[in-house]
Amino acid sequence: MTPAAALEALRAAAEPGRAAEMARYHKQAREVLGVANAAIEPMVRDWRRALPLDQRIPLAAALWESDIFEARIAAAKLLTQARMKPAPQEEAAWRLIASWVDAFDSWAIADHAAMAGQRRLEAVPDRLNEVEGWTRSPHMWARRAALVMTLPWARMRHPDAADAARRERILGWAGAYTRDPEWFIQKAVAWWLRDLSKRDPDRVRAFLADHGPAMKPFARREASRYL
Repeated sequence: MTPAAALEALRAAAEPGRAAEMARYHKQAREVLGVANAAIEPMVRDWRRALPLDQRIPLAAALWESDIFEARIAAAKLLTQARMKPAPQEEAAWRLIASWVDAFDSWAIADHAAMAGQRRLEAVPDRLNEVEGWTRSPHMWARRAALVMTLPWARMRHPDAADAARRERILGWAGAYTRDPEWFIQKAVAWWLRDLSKRDPDRVRAFLADHGPAMKPFARREASRYL
């Protein structure tokens, strides 16, 4: 599968009249083809099955560089995989995903890339050291990515001591974020807390007692939804 063939397949899946609607909804200035996510998923699943990792990584890079909306989503989906071997290629996949963070500019692209990044953080938790640097980025989407990519730690039912410490570390980032007025940052904090409340409601209550007054009202409501 070449990048040209992949782009041709995406273009062939476009629905007439859908591109303009999607561009408005996602606030896109880049090219939008008009391909539904439901059509991208099985296409990329077939590519993942057919291509070894050493071919998928450059294909994902080329699709991202095309700067086409659906191609960037497909690039992220190409690298959304729990286990990757060998280790050098797994590291190359993480490096590619991390290189995209400063280019995030919309929630749809960012969240699909975050799904791929979540798997790589779970595989090598020490990468949280790199992610922590994103929390101080002037780029709002990079700051947001630090929480969205670490959602697996909010969703662990029985974390061991090491993962419990990682959860607390990330909650420290979230606590600092509560003073950030950006809507997408407040939403990310609320998302993290909402997911954590299903596993550890007392910890979320404690967080809200400490930081709730600094949060936007909508974020407090979202964080408290399941309490």
